[in-house]
Amino acid sequence: MGYIKSAALDETGFVVLDSYNEPVDPKEWLDIEYVDWKSSGDTRFAPLASAKGEIECNGFWNHQPPRTDKDGVWIDSQTELAPTLTARAKEPGANVGRCRIIELQPNSYADCLYNLHQDDNNRLNPDGTGWVVRGFFNLTDDKDSYFVLRENRTDPSIEYRIALPAGAQLIVDTQRLWHAVHHQGDKPRYCLITSWTSGPELDAYIEKYHGKPTTDYYPVSEEIREAGQAEQARRDAARAAYYAAKGQKEKLAMSEA
Repeated sequence: MGYIKSAALDETGFVVLDSYNEPVDPKEWLDIEYVDWKSSGDTRFAPLASAKGEIECNGFWNHQPPRTDKDGVWIDSQTELAPTLTARAKEPGANVGRCRIIELQPNSYADCLYNLHQDDNNRLNPDGTGWVVRGFFNLTDDKDSYFVLRENRTDPSIEYRIALPAGAQLIVDTQRLWHAVHHQGDKPRYCLITSWTSGPELDAYIEKYHGKPTTDYYPVSEEIREAGQAEQARRDAARAAYYAAKGQKEKLAMSEA
């Protein structure tokens, strides 16, 4: 039967929406409660919706009963402090699973490439239902930072680099694309991440905000790209050797972020 997916994401696996130009009080992401949860770098997360309405970030399949990343429960103590961000997550009218704010510390391009990962969005998702994708709303003004998206983690021949000023908005099939962020600067980056179920509601939202793949990619010199690729390969080899020495198989396939 197959899953219900958004045709807008077929070409590249992502779309960029119109920039969000309304003011948001930084208190909405600075004053809520964060938990330590590592995902592609030095990160913390502040959940707005979770499996049972608790302040935690675990995959819904790790709860009892286990289920896919749908039907998240809003956390009142968090959403009361972040009403605008909560409304933005709810705006499409699509089913919401996990919803949280990420805090990412500055990193290097090589760090970003090493941390490229795919998300395990659709574990236990029944065939014939909507495919889970993720929305990313950049909150801080990180003009020199960018999202890196690849079909193949170690192949730089096709690499999308999407700039992340305040208001940048993307929807990404993060189970299809390897992804991470190169965050340049001296302060943390904050971004709202929402798991949405594909279907007519999300399609209408993408159309309303003119979602499309972009060809306006953040420029990176060949020298930086080559050095980053070499460092990714070096770290991958070191990780593989570590697991081999322990008699374990290296794990690269999915992240539970």
